[in-house]
Amino acid sequence: MTSSNKITWTNYQKTTLALAIISAFLNPFLLSSINVALPSINQDFNLKAITLSWIITSFLLSSAIFLLPLGKIADTIGIKKIFSLGIIVFTTTTFLCGFSFSGHHLIALRFLQGIGGAMTMTTSPAILVSAFSQKHRGRVLGISTSAVYIGLATGPFIGGFLTQHLGWRSVFFITTVIGIFSIIITLKYLGKDTPTNQKINIRPTSVLLYVSALVLLVYGASIIPKTQGWGLLIGGFVLLITYILYEKNNTTPLIDIALFARNKLFAFSNVAALINYSATYAIVFILSFYLQKIKLFTPQEAGMILLIQPILMASISPIAGRLSDKIQARFLSSLGMSFCALGLFLFSFLNESSSLVFIALTLVIVGIGFGFFSSPNMNTIMSSVQKNQYGIASGVSASMRVLGQIVSMTIVTFFIAYYLGDVNIMEVNNHIFIKTIHVVFMVFGIIASAGIYFSLARGKLQK
Repeated sequence: MTSSNKITWTNYQKTTLALAIISAFLNPFLLSSINVALPSINQDFNLKAITLSWIITSFLLSSAIFLLPLGKIADTIGIKKIFSLGIIVFTTTTFLCGFSFSGHHLIALRFLQGIGGAMTMTTSPAILVSAFSQKHRGRVLGISTSAVYIGLATGPFIGGFLTQHLGWRSVFFITTVIGIFSIIITLKYLGKDTPTNQKINIRPTSVLLYVSALVLLVYGASIIPKTQGWGLLIGGFVLLITYILYEKNNTTPLIDIALFARNKLFAFSNVAALINYSATYAIVFILSFYLQKIKLFTPQEAGMILLIQPILMASISPIAGRLSDKIQARFLSSLGMSFCALGLFLFSFLNESSSLVFIALTLVIVGIGFGFFSSPNMNTIMSSVQKNQYGIASGVSASMRVLGQIVSMTIVTFFIAYYLGDVNIMEVNNHIFIKTIHVVFMVFGIIASAGIYFSLARGKLQK
């Protein structure tokens, strides 16, 4: 740092940060774009409510399945190698999604796309923090997190515009162009990993238990209140408990359970992230249908309104990241979680006559909350482990985020199935739809309130 307090970074650090920004942008941009495009996809393929939700859930499920194994593999064979492969897989499957001929075909391609997303999500933070000293991590993670929110911010607007004027398939083609650009930058500038002589030690039993538990839990929740849905849920919980018990006695675990037991800072920060995403992720999914079904807005108009939340998130995240280099993250993150809980409770009062001012102000509150929570929380997670654990730490963190997103979508799917049945959402009576929204947001508010405790109780990060 010079006398003028200007930070001097190497060319490699600048390139690494640029790649982290691009990869952080891609997934949320596509996810938020598709959320706005769902009603149009529904018109083309005439999908029922639960099937439609799987266009989002399939990507999240495959990401959750592969994040932990890939985090462990990346620590062994190289995080840069996995990152580069992930960009290629993600871009290729995104291009193919644009040619989907049915809803089920699109869901299958989205599942494959999630594998590529998992490769980049589990390695990008690890590459970033390994390139910067601890005193700058909060700053660069804040910038990277801001890119996530810029993706979320531009997604609804660009996705809505493209869907309205060029059709929903154009969303995938635009994302493909960005993906090709990122492939070029990655292959040209990222460089290679330092060779290691480590062997990949992943027991098939661990992977089988983990994957089976996730699939049963997510699919079971999607077909409740059917009897087999409850049976699959119970089976999923049993397998999840079995997996945890198995990993405790495993010398080469998929995830080091003891890391959670002996590192409260790491454990509580990840739990807080899980809770935060569980409570907030499905907001755009719900509001996209509310604005287009109840308020009769076009996809482009709905996208412009949904811009508000991620713009606040993108603006505040870098500031919160820098503050977390000086102020304990638990205070910043807990403040953010409190704002999220407040916004969610306010959304539970939505009705057919709710004003745009009310919707906008509530989105502002949630945006501020998420902005203060995310980057300080990520800074804590990555700073609470040793350098040789960066890959698995970022993998666990990404897993918590994706699992939270799955939980959020699962909660929505559950209440849609319970109140609406497996029907076309756009054909449902407005009164019943509004009732479903009330219950969903109330549940989300309660979940976010519980997250405040874990955020505060995590302990102090030693600088």
